[in-house]
Amino acid sequence: MTTTLASTPGAAPSGALPRVRPLAVTAHGVVSPAGLGLDALAEALRGDRAACADAAQLPLGEAQDDGLPGEVRVVPDFRIADHVGRKGTRHLDRTTALGLAAVAVLRAGSADPVDTVPVDAAANDPEWTTTGVVVGSTSGSVRSSSEFARDTHVQERPYLVNAAAFPNTVMNSVTGQMAIWHGLRGINATLSGGTTASLNAFRYARNALARGHAERLVVGGVEELCPQTAWGWHATGGLTAGTPVGEGCAVFAVRDAEAARAAGAPVLAELLACETAFVPEGTRPGPAGALADCIGRALERSGVAADDVTLVSLGATGLTALEEVEQRAVRKALGDRDVPAVRVKDVTGEAYSADGALQLAAVLARWQDEQAPSGRIALVTSVGHDGNVACLVVRDGAAG
Repeated sequence: MTTTLASTPGAAPSGALPRVRPLAVTAHGVVSPAGLGLDALAEALRGDRAACADAAQLPLGEAQDDGLPGEVRVVPDFRIADHVGRKGTRHLDRTTALGLAAVAVLRAGSADPVDTVPVDAAANDPEWTTTGVVVGSTSGSVRSSSEFARDTHVQERPYLVNAAAFPNTVMNSVTGQMAIWHGLRGINATLSGGTTASLNAFRYARNALARGHAERLVVGGVEELCPQTAWGWHATGGLTAGTPVGEGCAVFAVRDAEAARAAGAPVLAELLACETAFVPEGTRPGPAGALADCIGRALERSGVAADDVTLVSLGATGLTALEEVEQRAVRKALGDRDVPAVRVKDVTGEAYSADGALQLAAVLARWQDEQAPSGRIALVTSVGHDGNVACLVVRDGAAG
């Protein structure tokens, strides 16, 4: 779960690109196959807790009879009513339920008074009127969309479908429901991008905050496990043998770091630069070169030297033909030294849209476990079969 990358020579930032303003992470909500919160994830990454692999816990109905191919990672003992109550949850899909639960976990465990404002009171709280939601969710609920589409073919008439299921087929259903249930009245955006969707969400959030479109955002990524995604990965061969398919959601309350400290909010971590790129198939510099370039730009915009990076959170674990691509890019960008690496997918499995958010959660969980000087720097990387690459630079919030 934790390894070391031996790197080749890299360069320090040149100072040619403008610096970014740090964003503060003031709270987090993590729902993963390890359980709820960072503590559970930290234990699983240490090997002190087993991630749940019991597919029988999924509410799959008749689909359960066919089983799921290969190994899976499931959020254990998950019931949305435990987090938001039973009222109004009957027609929620699992993607939306995971998102709602993650925000509930964020609010319940936050040391920031803003997060603990009751939902009923939030409508009149100026902090919440400008709080928005930005989530990476490539296709929304794949199961809902697939089953709704199937019904148009198997019903006696195409229009004899369950109308109550239609809202779950919309890609941004989860972000809308997160805003409605938790009283988040700011901007609302869903970012698609496959394995890089969560990092795309952080990039979007940075731009929105920098341009004054929001003062505070809940940012992250979500992915459900269902037969359609499990069999899809199996059929395409996109995962190496033995790589489990998983699910989860991680969200983070994010605002300008200077404003957060002035307001007395806790700063758990600082998000520095987030860079993304797309590499068409067959073009140069190729995904490894493009990711290395992304890392270089992100470090420069963060004012961070390659030698300052003390941890890498890898995203291509288990992706066919891409693990070595990602590691080659990291070696090219970070210089000739051994850099500890954490692979959250050893716990969560391949969680697609949620990968980047869970990778960031793994960084915070690892730092929470360590007794180390402040100012640690981590790099979160991602590369997908579709040509998308992305990275995020993170600094330990204890740096002050």
